[in-house]
Amino acid sequence: MFIPMAYAESGAAPQGGGFEMMIMLAVFGLIFYFMIYRPQAKRVKEHKDLMGSLSKGDEVLTSGGLVGKIAKIKEDDDFIVLALNDDTKVTIQKSYVSAVLPKGSLQSL
Repeated sequence: MFIPMAYAESGAAPQGGGFEMMIMLAVFGLIFYFMIYRPQAKRVKEHKDLMGSLSKGDEVLTSGGLVGKIAKIKEDDDFIVLALNDDTKVTIQKSYVSAVLPKGSLQSL
């Protein structure tokens, strides 16, 4: 008998929850954009520009740790031939190149 009366007198549900939830979602969206998406998109763009600027004779570092000079670029299938020394040549995908080294880096190693 007392329990239904207590429910009836509790009052209405709190108002304004929808607007506050939208603000929180917008804040999380901004955090996601500036902390995750934007830096990753910038790195992808820089790597794509690096792949486009490769030319024969560039000294490069691969993601596997190989350091060599580009001997041949195969444009049709995105592979390059990397000369590790005078006798050793390796064929790798362009996407495995992580950095272009300054000229003369191989001589200092």
